[in-house]
Order: sequence, then structure tokens, then C-alpha cells
Amino acid sequence: MPDVFRCKLASDQGDGAIKARLCKSRVKSAILAASDVDICLDNPDSVGFRNNREFAPIRRPQRSQAPVQKDGQRINEDIRVREIHLIDKDGTNLGTIPIADALAKAQEAGLDLVEISPNAVPPICKILDYGKYRFQEQKKQAEARKKQKVVEVKEIKLRPMIDDHDYQVKMRSMERFFEEGDKVKVTLRFRGREMAHQELGTRLLNRVKDDTTKMAKIESEPRMEGRQMVMILTPR
Repeated sequence: MPDVFRCKLASDQGDGAIKARLCKSRVKSAILAASDVDICLDNPDSVGFRNNREFAPIRRPQRSQAPVQKDGQRINEDIRVREIHLIDKDGTNLGTIPIADALAKAQEAGLDLVEISPNAVPPICKILDYGKYRFQEQKKQAEARKKQKVVEVKEIKLRPMIDDHDYQVKMRSMERFFEEGDKVKVTLRFRGREMAHQELGTRLLNRVKDDTTKMAKIESEPRMEGRQMVMILTPR
């Protein structure tokens, strides 16, 4: 019985799609063999291997890699726009010109074309020495970091029955903290039966407010926190 009829018979008898597929493959192999074509399914270079979907390699679409983003400002050929707003090395506003003309002017001056404001439309660029410009910017940032002051909260602990000498020592410490730009947290702690005389603590903290009124102001009024009274002062 020819393979074609055997394939149809196997399919009609309900032997499954697998047998029908094998019969079809035999017919295809017979045709290729009659035409002197290499039908070896184990050889990747053969026609039979390439025409067989079961063994053919899966081709995945190639994805183009995203362009590498550079940190910092764009300069010279990295500025990929048609037109820019140009400022020359002397600070003269030359208006909107093509990017090619701007690059030519920068090359004639022996300097760089630096993108100053990329969010503007069109972007604003300036002709300058990029190395010197970067050095000046880093120097400005370093000076700004030096001028930054981290405000700290210093704590001064008092007792309700503190004597005048200790009080003056505490006041000198507070004055030094205020000169340095720090806040001061005044903590007054009560012990034992001192809790029954909280008016002594209130009187003492009011004295502190009066003595520091020229150099500090109240950020947090005196309040009770457990067995202690707390007040926060900030420099003027």
C-alpha cells in the first residue's frame, strides 16, 4: 500500500495525529530522496534538517541596544539637536543657529561647545573651555559644602535647686552653642518629692528664657515629659 494511502488510513482509523504526521514525513522524505537531496535530519546543513520544523532552531528577534547615557553635560558632537541657542566665549548672545555652525565656531575658537540649559527650547549652549569650566564648578560645590551647617540639638541639664555658680556655667555653655548655630534643649529633672514643687522648675526655666532672650528664641515652650520638664531654644 502506498505511503499516502497508509497515512490516510491511519488517520481515518483514529490512530492519532502522531501517526499521520509520521506518514506525511515519510512521503516528504521519499520525494527528497528521489531528487538526490540530503535529507539527513541529524545534519544541520542538510535540507531535510532545515525543512523539518521539529529540529529547526528558533530564531529570536534581535533587539537593538539602548544608547549609553553619559553623565554630566553634553559637549561638542554629543549635542544631538538640529538648532541651539548659542552664547559665544565673550558672553554675546548669537541667537538660534544650526548645530553645525555652532560646532564650527567652537572649533575656530579652539574651545568646546557646552550645553548649559538642556531643557530650554532650543537648548542653550556656550563656547568655553570645558576643562576649566568643570574645575570651577567643582570648586563652587566644595565651597558650598563647607558653608553648609548641620544644626545639632545640644542638651543642658538643670536641677530645680541649682546654685548660682553652676547656673552661670550652664549659661556660658548655652551662649557658645547659640554662637555655633545649634539649638539647645533645656532639661529640668525632678527627683522624689520635688515633683510636688513643679513651680520651682517653671520659675527656673522662665529665668533661662529671660537671660537668653537676646541670643535665642523659644521653639518649644516648657512642658512635662514624665519626671522632667523640657524646653527647646533656637538661635536668633
